[in-house]
Amino acid sequence: MTPRREVRRPAAEPAAGTDAPEAHLTTGALARRLGVAPTTLRTWERRYGIGPSHRDQGRHRRWSPTDVARLEDMCRLTARGVAPSEAARLALSGTRPSKGAASPGRSRPRGTGGFRDLPLGQVWPESRGLARAAVRLDSSAVQAQLRSAIDTYGIVVAWEQIIAPTLHAVGRKWATADASYVEVEHLLSWHVSTTLRSTVAVPGGKAAPILLACMPDEQHSLPIEALWAALVERGLPTRIFGAAVPAEALQSAVRRLGPCAVVLWSQSRHTADVGVVRALLALEWGMRGARSHPLALLAGPGWESAPSEPGAGRLTGLASGLALLESLFRTVRTPPPAPDPDSTRHGAT
Repeated sequence: MTPRREVRRPAAEPAAGTDAPEAHLTTGALARRLGVAPTTLRTWERRYGIGPSHRDQGRHRRWSPTDVARLEDMCRLTARGVAPSEAARLALSGTRPSKGAASPGRSRPRGTGGFRDLPLGQVWPESRGLARAAVRLDSSAVQAQLRSAIDTYGIVVAWEQIIAPTLHAVGRKWATADASYVEVEHLLSWHVSTTLRSTVAVPGGKAAPILLACMPDEQHSLPIEALWAALVERGLPTRIFGAAVPAEALQSAVRRLGPCAVVLWSQSRHTADVGVVRALLALEWGMRGARSHPLALLAGPGWESAPSEPGAGRLTGLASGLALLESLFRTVRTPPPAPDPDSTRHGAT
């Protein structure tokens, strides 16, 4: 099992205008905050002169709040379609282009007003950095942000505090801005899925696994992929079938594998088909006299308005759902205590 990490919420960022040396950021910390690669910051300094105002005795860069503000301006401008050279000039001069303006010869991307347009609310700095990278369609920075979040905090905290809030903000922006954020949502989702799959190593073993599947008409699979990654991170045998699993295929998998639990994900009430759950609960396997039935657990907002089904539980949230599944798996795997040979020999009951 992966050792538990001590998770600490990031400290509050220094207030603007406080240029005390202890408030200065390293290049790595600033890159995470802005959602860019550290090499990008060094390139901008070399090409456009937008660098740090302070270096320590080891020649390491230290970025003051004023430096950070300039680079935030540059990131906002480049996200709006302004060329990096022009964005650096404007950021260094402290001037702002007129609303909707972009660099000569380049049009502002349709509907993407930049990172500030995303309805993030109160989130961790890493979530803001991930959002900045996604809005710029900066694949390398998105991937670096995701890997850093998972390596630092683990799957559960990274998902609940950093990844999910960013995905929700992009989704809300897409819903309110017609199709103008489709490319942002697709790029971010693809990298989240890829990173979750590549972060953990699938354990071996022949124990009864936990099955994860989306409902037959459900295409949104990222939350259940996060649950899969968290289960694998803890060494639990798991099978995941992804989006839109046909009911017949799911039933066949249950008969073949004899799982200790089946988690069914539904994002929308339109995909929360109770009939599929009832058919699943009616399955049985094993020798006559020792039949087993699947334990169904319903996850996702689609089930919130669905009627409760006898024999089917509910999962609410990644952390609590993970704890329940881990407890169920450990219980199923624990064999009954062996009889005391002395008691058996003497006829004790």
